[in-house]
Amino acid sequence: MPVNTPLMARLGLTSPVIQAPMAGGGDTPQLAGAVSEAGGLGCMGATYLTPEAFRDAAATVRGRTNRAFGVNLFAPQEVPPRPDDAGVALATVTEAGSAVDAPAPELPETMADPFARNFPVALDSGAKVFSFTFGLLPEDAVAALKARGMIVMGTATTPTEAIALERSGVDAVVAQGAEAGGHRGTFVGSFEAAMIGTMSLVPQVVNAVSVPVVASGGIMDGRGIAAALALGAQAVQMGTAFLTCDEAGVPACYKEALLSAAPDQTRVTRAFSGRPARGVQNRFMEAMEPGGDASDVLPFPWQNALTRPMRTAAARAGDAGLLSLWAGQGVGLARRRTAAELMARLAEETEAAISGIGG
Repeated sequence: MPVNTPLMARLGLTSPVIQAPMAGGGDTPQLAGAVSEAGGLGCMGATYLTPEAFRDAAATVRGRTNRAFGVNLFAPQEVPPRPDDAGVALATVTEAGSAVDAPAPELPETMADPFARNFPVALDSGAKVFSFTFGLLPEDAVAALKARGMIVMGTATTPTEAIALERSGVDAVVAQGAEAGGHRGTFVGSFEAAMIGTMSLVPQVVNAVSVPVVASGGIMDGRGIAAALALGAQAVQMGTAFLTCDEAGVPACYKEALLSAAPDQTRVTRAFSGRPARGVQNRFMEAMEPGGDASDVLPFPWQNALTRPMRTAAARAGDAGLLSLWAGQGVGLARRRTAAELMARLAEETEAAISGIGG
């Protein structure tokens, strides 16, 4: 591929493709290892893993590739108080889950932020990159990562957030456009105001910071990669494109839902986790947010805990209507491939797109 940006050189990549970390099972050590081995940067979202599972997953990736890979955690979050009035949410999840014989949902008595539990594992994981979303890292965490020689990347949805990330010491900023699937990384201002499209966001973030910028949101093929590079990005981060790969960890019904979805079938919802995230519309979104009203949804992470048994049962039953089908607006370009096949195809498409512009 006729591309070699400074960030690629620093990471030892032959492709400007970062496989997005997808906490909750979308990424697997097999997927991350295959992407890295193909010249990109494979990543694992580890927030929901136990420390033991995180260590095992990192060891599996290291056993599959000698190339760089990344790990990702949510930035430390203050857990809001346990909701006093969860009746409507409990009833809605109970009724929906009955279709797949899910156990009755219950709110835990307490919840703790998992960052402190998993951060020491990240430091010892052997990863070259540590990325994060939902905020800023504590100063001592950034210092600890850099002492290990790890490259630190944070997610921004506005230029203001990108500037805050650069001031905190990150080595690169992931500019997450409104098209992106999964959770919004917004941490300054309202989610609604931060819905800036990738095409508009990336060049403004490039202008706002001096560190490398990674473009994320709606990028599914080589044309999108070439466009992001033209906007000043030094790499792209792609999630939805990898969810239909053989190595992805989502259920078959999830993959089929992506392969059959149209781009106008995604929307941002709080229904599954309590935090805005983009996914393919399904019947649970409609049940939990009738008419788009999210007033009965519990705050993150309480809603996430409430819906987890239902989602687990739905995955087992193959019922995509009750799964959080995270996907970006480029979902209509999803294709079934192995990770290695997709990486090879992306390289061919990117080269063709760049050559086509020159022609």
